[in-house]
Amino acid sequence: MDKNRRHFIQKTGILATATGLAPQLFFANTDRTLDKLGVALVGLGYYSTEVLAPALQLTKHCKLRGIVTGSPEKVPLWQKKYGIADKNVYSYDNFNTIANNPDIDVVYVVLPPGLHAEYAIKAAETGKHVWCEKPMARTVAECEAMIQACKEAKVKLAIGYRCQHDPNVQFFQKMGKTRPFGLPKIISCTAGYVDLRTDHWKQNKKLGGGVMGDMGVYALQSARMVTGEEPIMVSAQASTTRPEIYTEVEETMSFQLTFPSGTIASCQSSFGTRTNNLHVAYEKGWLKMDPHSAYSGNKGKLSDGTLIDFPLPNQQAAQMDNDARSIIQDTPMLVPGEEGLQDIRVIEAIYRAAENNCSVAIP
Repeated sequence: MDKNRRHFIQKTGILATATGLAPQLFFANTDRTLDKLGVALVGLGYYSTEVLAPALQLTKHCKLRGIVTGSPEKVPLWQKKYGIADKNVYSYDNFNTIANNPDIDVVYVVLPPGLHAEYAIKAAETGKHVWCEKPMARTVAECEAMIQACKEAKVKLAIGYRCQHDPNVQFFQKMGKTRPFGLPKIISCTAGYVDLRTDHWKQNKKLGGGVMGDMGVYALQSARMVTGEEPIMVSAQASTTRPEIYTEVEETMSFQLTFPSGTIASCQSSFGTRTNNLHVAYEKGWLKMDPHSAYSGNKGKLSDGTLIDFPLPNQQAAQMDNDARSIIQDTPMLVPGEEGLQDIRVIEAIYRAAENNCSVAIP
């Protein structure tokens, strides 16, 4: 079966035969059940390869059944490791034909943010449910187009905010709603790591690079969850210590959010500093998380001695199982497109504030 993997398998027409049926409603294979959804990963970079694909093996309601890639040399490795059938291997050129494949129920877009809107919309048009990595897209307009495409196709859309599926994060998120210590007054939140890569999409503006297109959303999300409110004003400062690498985008973003209740959040995200913590001063106590947005090991404590340390075997597996159950049971997604849209609305304001060195109202 070689010959350049049979000319990348799909380009020779070896594809699931057209059924004419809405794929999300039919489960043709004899080993399929309504509580196990077939997932196709779009993009086989680090996150798909090292994190999502292994996590899918731990899920109860998902199965890795398809891949979409522009790198034919990766195909035999994935097929051997995960038993992916030839008919479930796609290139970006024939991605739309996934509509005819009843093996696939969900398309998970795991590409740079600059490509999220294009492929999420294409996925919706195939009639498949859509999961999309964070951040949702580059602009509010792109996010709105994604939401509209999924509504028109009558498919569900979830954004891959893994942290919102972590019980440790859900703990302080619930505090933002119930306010047992009263209002949060001052929030300090950081999220960053030292990225040594010099030629990556995270340094490419067109592809959605810049720290706000990656680590920035973690600091922003935690501030929003802690308050249970949406920010109304922001100021921001973009910077870099490696201008020879970060020629188009920021390496570090510091931003300050004001909430309707008067709460102030001071946040920082960076590709040049290893940091991941959350401190909240409430009217009647405090919360400390260190880390607050890691893949695992998120933990903290409250001023009354309460420990926040709930075990979670695999954050991404929990995320995908929760999203799969929402599809199976036809219930709202825990993190729908509207949540991703709100972050991008704030991020657009952050960039305006940094560019103009002023405070900016958030729509």
